[in-house]
Amino acid sequence: MLKPIAIAAAAVFTIAAAPAGPQSAFQITTKTIDGKPMPWAQFKGKVLLVVNTASFCGYTPQYEGLQKLQDEYAAKGFTVIGVPSGDFGDQEYKDGKQIQDFCEATYRVKFPMTEKAVVKGAGAVPFYRWAADTLGQDKTPAWNFHKYLVGRDGKLIAAFPSKVTPQAPELVSAVTKAIAAKG
Repeated sequence: MLKPIAIAAAAVFTIAAAPAGPQSAFQITTKTIDGKPMPWAQFKGKVLLVVNTASFCGYTPQYEGLQKLQDEYAAKGFTVIGVPSGDFGDQEYKDGKQIQDFCEATYRVKFPMTEKAVVKGAGAVPFYRWAADTLGQDKTPAWNFHKYLVGRDGKLIAAFPSKVTPQAPELVSAVTKAIAAKG
């Protein structure tokens, strides 16, 4: 009778000792579009707008608006992070160099871009798994150009579906409010 108690206690300890997921976006590390390490700790204290992007989507022209947001608010502690993904309709180039060349040549994108990544389901990269766990499955990307707003403290503030453009009043209002907040 003592043995099952000892086994149960060990099992509880093992579960309790399992490493927890990130508590903040700034604990995440990805790779840049050209394969270099991209620790999100480098953005600590900034407001982030994280967007899953695609080169061949009806929403692709949103790159222009995303770059305008970047240009307008960067000096106030804001950055857009693009996460290219082929999860929805396989609407992204296969190669990071092609993605980068397209974004720079077509939309003059200068904001940080990660390597091509999975953004939905169990195979999603850590940021997207964390966002789903934090905000719920109903706030996960349903298509390309879904947007997550992260505060200066690294916590998720809101999610915006693809149809909400970078210049939509509700998004701009949320960004300016997050920038004004002391994190």
